[in-house]
Amino acid sequence: MVQKIDDIIIQKTSRLMIPFMQLYSLYVLVHGHGSPGGGFQGGCVLAASFILMVFAFDIEFLKKKFSERNLLLFCCIGVFIYVGTGFLCILLGGKFLDYSFLSKILPCTPIMARYYGMAIIETGVQITVMAVMVSILLDLATVGNLE
Repeated sequence: MVQKIDDIIIQKTSRLMIPFMQLYSLYVLVHGHGSPGGGFQGGCVLAASFILMVFAFDIEFLKKKFSERNLLLFCCIGVFIYVGTGFLCILLGGKFLDYSFLSKILPCTPIMARYYGMAIIETGVQITVMAVMVSILLDLATVGNLE
């Protein structure tokens, strides 16, 4: 069980760091197609910001934000974004995750459609990874009892 730490230095530093960690996670996501990074790494950094909340404040603080139902919903939304993008490509006449066919519904060239398609699925990966990592932390910290 994670115990509450009443250290003002840790709490104030965390309040400053958490928004920057979350912003950095978005940076890693957005620049993941052209440089190292992407949805998985961005999701891990985003989950780390929520995990820092637990250590700085309390497990109850995070349990209010993320119930087991909400975490499951985030997992499903992320997987739906990924798979839905792939099936949309099939419906448009291409192969699974052949993003160039997204140009039929997006006002762009097939090359830019590939870029946007990668961004869409990486966002789904980031949401899923964040939800799974936070879920694992909450399960370990509460011994599977999120009530």
